[in-house]
Amino acid sequence: MAVPMSILKTASHLLFSFYRAARKIRNFFFHHRNSSRLNQHQLHSISSCRLEGRKNYSLLFNFHNSLLRTKSLFSFFMLVAFEGGGLFKAILLLLAYPIILLLGPNSESALRVMVFVTFRGLKCSDMNIVVRAVLPKIYTEEIDRRTYEVAMAAGKRVVLTSLPKVMVERFVEDCFGETQVFGPELEVVGGKYFTGRFAAGGTVAERMLAVKDRFGEEKADVGLLGLSDLNDQLLIPCSKEVYIVTKEEPNSTNSTNSTRTSATTVADASATNLPREKYPKPPIFHDGRLAFLPTPSASLCLVLYLPFASLLCLLRILTGLLLPYSLCPLLAAALGVHFRMSQHRPLSSSTAPSPSPSGVLYVCTHRTLLDPIFLSHVLFRPIPVVTYSLSRISESISPIPTVRLTRNRLRDSHTIRRLLAAGDLAVCPEGTTCREPYLLRFSPLFAELADDIEPVAIEAHCSMFYGTTATGMKSLDPIFFFLNPRPSCRISFLGRVPKEMTVAGGWSAADVANRIQRELGEELGFQCTALTRRDKYLLLAGNDGAVKDSSPEKS
Repeated sequence: MAVPMSILKTASHLLFSFYRAARKIRNFFFHHRNSSRLNQHQLHSISSCRLEGRKNYSLLFNFHNSLLRTKSLFSFFMLVAFEGGGLFKAILLLLAYPIILLLGPNSESALRVMVFVTFRGLKCSDMNIVVRAVLPKIYTEEIDRRTYEVAMAAGKRVVLTSLPKVMVERFVEDCFGETQVFGPELEVVGGKYFTGRFAAGGTVAERMLAVKDRFGEEKADVGLLGLSDLNDQLLIPCSKEVYIVTKEEPNSTNSTNSTRTSATTVADASATNLPREKYPKPPIFHDGRLAFLPTPSASLCLVLYLPFASLLCLLRILTGLLLPYSLCPLLAAALGVHFRMSQHRPLSSSTAPSPSPSGVLYVCTHRTLLDPIFLSHVLFRPIPVVTYSLSRISESISPIPTVRLTRNRLRDSHTIRRLLAAGDLAVCPEGTTCREPYLLRFSPLFAELADDIEPVAIEAHCSMFYGTTATGMKSLDPIFFFLNPRPSCRISFLGRVPKEMTVAGGWSAADVANRIQRELGEELGFQCTALTRRDKYLLLAGNDGAVKDSSPEKS
């Protein structure tokens, strides 16, 4: 039995060696065959591409190879697998990575493997959520600034992609407007589930044929060519002018010899990422749990970390539930949860209970579900909080009193007045969380009901998981936050609002709310917006975020 096994091992080793040699030979001849094609066209760096006067020009480029800085397809499939299919599907895709690596990470065979593992049995509704709420943020952060500027200068854009068309088309249209996208289309059964197989456009030849049919006898005025995929050379015969997109443009004297100015050309890009102020659509709202781009190595670290993280999360939650407020921050720090507090006034005037008959209303920014709990821990006493929505599980394990608002103005006003008469109260007037450095519109209701107001700037940091969701299970929000390796929270007390700047001093409730929003935004370095909870849920979940269930308070 040992002899046949040794023969099999030898045969498999020889087969693998032959395969590697064949791949190298294929790539060599492919490159040699296309070298004449490269020489026949005048190729330029994208930094020399003129931007003005391009409104009537057509542009042809590859989505992930030219527009995105991350060239590996695996990360985007892993994102879809985790957010759309769950942890089990993500682990399956990670286990398939050795096969993907063997086939070539961006090869057609590897693409078929990734599509099958990721999309087999995936609900179309889940994919729609990923496309609408998860992928745009990742894509936007990965945009190459030089390609984006050239694309915005062109009048017509044609995008070629190896990623499934469903993963790309919506983002490209939101980013550039009307754009033609040629990519693989996936098979759907019953209009509800993906089969994991291609319906059309599954090969490079099919996609290139579709591009040639689009232009007919004409050619694209400008073509962008990436160097990380040899298949991009197939775009050369379809373009009149060809520009090469490299990882970065060196600052050399050669690049300054061309007749270009800073107003009409793309600037030299030692850093090619697109600045936030130039984002086509700033990702103010986005969903999903992963707070990082899941590269193969990062995905492996995530899977290996999860068993330890589960135990760590349990200990952190028990610490907050069982220990007194005076001891909790110390043990939490030992478990990796860090609090940092700053005050603009002494403790006696900022964090002490109010001596007036009614309590202090702490007006907080809303980053996570745990914001009011963090506030209570730094004040060393439980501060009740009013909230628009809270899951049953989160409500049952909350260490502080929680009261649900009904969005009925009269009832909510009565509830807040009653709670303030009993003591201090916390409120998050944004009505929902926001992950990015923006503040949503502050509801002015709190300003009508309290004169003793203390603005509190709260900023939570996470590196692996987001502790908020609009489309997922909200009851898991605290768990995901505490699964992070080193979650942290910074709390800044801005001091009591002067009486003359409240409604009692003659200000309108809207003016008070807007002033407090600006102060909190300046403290955190956030941008103030007029967006609301309804805007967030319409974009991410397709509903207005209305809460149907209004249960009584928990005390």
